[in-house]
Amino acid sequence: MTEYKIAVLPGDGIGPEIVEQGIKVIKALEVHLNVRFELQYAHIGGAGLENSGVPLPDETLQLAMASDAVYLGAVGDYKWDNIEPERRPEQGLLQIRKAMELFANLRPVKAYRPLLHASTLKPEIVDGIDIMVVRELTGGLYFGKPRAREADRAYDTMLYTRPEIERIAHVAFQLAQKRSKKLCSVDKANVLSSSQLWRDTVEDVAKQYTDVELSHMYVDNASMQLIRNPKQFDVMLTENTFGDILSDEASMLTGSLGMLASASLGEGKRALYEPSHGSAPKYAGQDKVNPIATIMSAAMMLDYSFNLPQAARWIDEAVLDTLNDGFRTYDIAEPGSQIIGTSQMGDEIAKRAVQRCQTATQPV
Repeated sequence: MTEYKIAVLPGDGIGPEIVEQGIKVIKALEVHLNVRFELQYAHIGGAGLENSGVPLPDETLQLAMASDAVYLGAVGDYKWDNIEPERRPEQGLLQIRKAMELFANLRPVKAYRPLLHASTLKPEIVDGIDIMVVRELTGGLYFGKPRAREADRAYDTMLYTRPEIERIAHVAFQLAQKRSKKLCSVDKANVLSSSQLWRDTVEDVAKQYTDVELSHMYVDNASMQLIRNPKQFDVMLTENTFGDILSDEASMLTGSLGMLASASLGEGKRALYEPSHGSAPKYAGQDKVNPIATIMSAAMMLDYSFNLPQAARWIDEAVLDTLNDGFRTYDIAEPGSQIIGTSQMGDEIAKRAVQRCQTATQPV
């Protein structure tokens, strides 16, 4: 039996309850996969501040570094809004990404047919969407220096080096090779020097992937095209800030941020999995929110960190089965659907994931 060590960081707000659902699903599959998931819990974000006085306690980072994968809920709470910026809960997330050198953020955007109604766009526009946003995660405006806030002015620095761009470009091209062999690199090369370096570097890396069709698009046009004709995209490669914004925009094509999973990958086995949405503290403890993004983040963990792609597929199919059976959380509900809570949604998906597994492993 293979054992995998998972550092579980529930975080703040709705984090603990949505993480619980993802754990519920993968533990339900454990015996069928002949594996054991060893779970060790630690604090991050506001929970880190409350328990250790810092958003990323040393023991949390040590656990993360020693684990096969990190599974995270969300960070942030209104009560921390007025503390000094370097101690805010969100710093815990930025710090762990930087410390683990998680440079590649993968955000799949997939339209489930039972939820076409949930998008504000026409069903024929979103039906069939399957986009992978590849976002550089440790450079750009969020980490560049110098940066400062003064009384009447403030500044940030968008900084990139060629090696940083090369390594994220390789990730995107390799993903494109496994999909439809189309990659669109997003930048602002008509204005920004960093984007000019970005485009030149991506062009150079493309010479190693002659089977992939590369295109470029300015970020303002890309934001428009995501609404106008989203099915033109397969893999989208972008720097940190643009990727943050575009992937949130893309999530609304599916109708809810509650549907958007993510994986943050570094060198070797370093990886962190989390939903793309925030901590929504006003909904904490109400058994109300949508856990599907967190559950699908767990599926990505099975695929990318544990090399269990079939198990990840069973979870994806179980989500679709659950939606086809009419179960909805409030954010994706339509008239006549059965609105259920966070925990029951986890139960329904776990049950159907096991059914998918059992069906697939039955002798014919």
